[in-house]
Amino acid sequence: MNDPLRIPVLVGSVRRGRHSIRVARFASDRLARAGVDAPLLDLAEINLPIMEERLHMRDDPPPGLAGFADSIRTADGVVVVSPEYHGSMPGVLKNALDYIRGEWRRKPVGIVTVSSGSFGGVLVHNHLQLLLLRVGALPVAGMPVSNVAASFGAEGEPLEKRYEANFGRFLKTLLWYGRVIGAGVDAERKVAENGAGE
Repeated sequence: MNDPLRIPVLVGSVRRGRHSIRVARFASDRLARAGVDAPLLDLAEINLPIMEERLHMRDDPPPGLAGFADSIRTADGVVVVSPEYHGSMPGVLKNALDYIRGEWRRKPVGIVTVSSGSFGGVLVHNHLQLLLLRVGALPVAGMPVSNVAASFGAEGEPLEKRYEANFGRFLKTLLWYGRVIGAGVDAERKVAENGAGE
């Protein structure tokens, strides 16, 4: 029997009273219902300091950084949940993404953007997509969440049922890429272990 896919949900805000955590809880719960190992990677708990140097160029990583990097590296995909702050991503999310690069290589990523207004964070989606492509990740699915305080309850329950259907489509795409790319990575590893000509 195959191991379940592992797709952590990265919470891209540490703001007091943040509403994006509601959407992250929803995403993690729906992934788990689909048989996926979907832990929350909460930057409020990881608490990374301002990046002075990338992980691979230092021998004194701050607490939490190695674990964060390993969580990304070993994942079959990642869901990034980000609010839109002044037309872009929160500084804490950019800071976390700046620490690592190779860990994102060929990683399917689903981007969930959150806003208090009606546009659902379309600007932060564009910025995240470009950044993730730059570090070698593969943004494959997106889902905007508008009027987040009225759309999700505190524990992540959707108050607007359209988000069930929207996330279902998002999930189907992300899981497809997670399985296909994961199989490719496994095959690549086996070739490297056994030798290309064997």
